[in-house]
Amino acid sequence: MNKVVTFGEIMLRLAPHGFLRFSQSNSFDVIYGGGESNVAVSLANYGVPVDFVTRLPKNDIGECAMMEMRKRGVNCENIIWGGDRLGIYFLETGAVNRGSKVVYDRQHSAIAEIQPGMIDWEKVFEGSNWFHWTGITPAISQGAADACLEAV
Repeated sequence: MNKVVTFGEIMLRLAPHGFLRFSQSNSFDVIYGGGESNVAVSLANYGVPVDFVTRLPKNDIGECAMMEMRKRGVNCENIIWGGDRLGIYFLETGAVNRGSKVVYDRQHSAIAEIQPGMIDWEKVFEGSNWFHWTGITPAISQGAADACLEAV
């Protein structure tokens, strides 16, 4: 079976416990995820060989994001390292009539500062027959848009 390649941002999600509001919480649960990384994990759960391609900061938080993917059976050998930070989003889960709330903090994230030529797409696509990315990836920055176009 040929592999699937996914390309996009994995983010750090910080969420208050249960249905607490941001202002009611003194601590946050940590989860790593994002559209393309979630697709990669789902495919791996079905036994499909899958690579996740992104750019992560070379620090403990970037390493944790990569380890989260690896422990779920996703190949991460084509992740590139650089930049200063991982994108973050805060999730306040809705309750009863109160909707959920999301606050994004992704400006200057590692993937937002990606540039064409940083990823060896020929190597990435060896043995693959499907490429998955979403519309949010090229909308992150001009560099991310150019990297998507380069991949396509």
